[in-house]
This record gives sequence, structure tokens and C-alpha cells, in this order.
Amino acid sequence: MTNQEVKVFSAMESSFGKRVEIALKMKGVEYEHVAEDLSNKSAELLMYNPIHKKVPVFLHNGRPIVESLVILEYIDETWKSGKSILPKDPYERAASRFWANFIDSKVLDALTKIYRSKGEDQDATEELGELLSILENELKDQKFFGGESIGLVDIVADLIALWLDVIQEGLGIEIFTQQTHPKLFKWSEEYMNCSIIKETLPPRADLLAHYFRSAYASK
Repeated sequence: MTNQEVKVFSAMESSFGKRVEIALKMKGVEYEHVAEDLSNKSAELLMYNPIHKKVPVFLHNGRPIVESLVILEYIDETWKSGKSILPKDPYERAASRFWANFIDSKVLDALTKIYRSKGEDQDATEELGELLSILENELKDQKFFGGESIGLVDIVADLIALWLDVIQEGLGIEIFTQQTHPKLFKWSEEYMNCSIIKETLPPRADLLAHYFRSAYASK
């Protein structure tokens, strides 16, 4: 496919937006990144996503698509070059969708409660630890959730690999460590050391600085 307009409206601190960029790079698709200030969203973003008014927004030849999981599947189905994001086998595809939704509902919900309570919600802390143990059990002894290469669940789980780590330091708590979840921790190191991931995700220091700015502004 040639002469295509591909844009990603996102923000540095958005793990959901970074998922889309990772998928595009895995497929070798050139795109324009439109940086959004989530405290002052652009008119374009609000026009393309009037219902949720959130990032990411994926624009393909003038047609907007929203919700990161939907965008990831669209990218995988539209561009056949590069690595597949979802497995070809129907059963494995269904399993990948299940675990991706597990992260975006269960894990994200617990992490949001911890963040909003500034680490004081002990029920959410215990719940998150248990959810991570479930993911670790699903990972088994594989390098990635997708086997030997990064797939849908790995991309979605970068919420754990980078953002959870930043929130832990910001709040001064420990939930996800090499001691508590050794297999999942090893996965996170393997994931973060992949070249596409390193060149796409924001530096940890930048995310941490953003976290402290946000925390200070909310006081």
C-alpha cells in the first residue's frame, strides 16, 4: 500500500497510544505522530473522538479509529507485512484477546485504584499482586506471551513493564518485583530490551518526572 495517510494522536504518558506506535513499527508502517496535551486537548482530537475524547486516535486516510485494542487489530488486518500481532490460529487469537482484555479491565482497574489512593488502598494492592500472579502463571516458561516473539498481549502488558514500575517508585511501594513475580519480571526485562520497544516507549525518567509534576499539581 502506498500514498497512505497514517496519523497517531497520542501523548507521551499514554501507554495506550504507545501500543499503537509499537504495532505500526512492527509492521514497518510510516506514520505521523501528533502530540497531544491531555490537559488541553486539540480540536482535531475532540472532532475525531467526540464520544470518549481520549487518546489514542488512529487516522488512516482520513478515517478515525479509536480504542487501542480495536486499533491494534485493525493494523494487524490491514498491513500483512512485518510481524503478526495476533496469532493465526483462531483459538490462540481468542485467548490473546481474552488476556488483553484481562489486563485492560482487571489489572488497569486495580492499578488505577492504587494510583488514586496514593498507595493507601491495601485491598487494591493485594488484588493487583494476585492478578499479576495469574498473568505469571499464563506466561509459563515462555519468553513472551506471544511465544518467542512479541504479540498482542505483550504490547498491552507494557502497562506493567514500564508504567507500573514508575507508579511504584512514585508512591514508594513494591508490588511487582523480581522476588514477588520472577517470571513476569524476567518477561518485562526481555520486553523492554527489544529494539522496537526501546525506541518507542518514553524514557523512564521522563515518565517519572511527569508523574511527580501531576502529583504536585493535584495537591
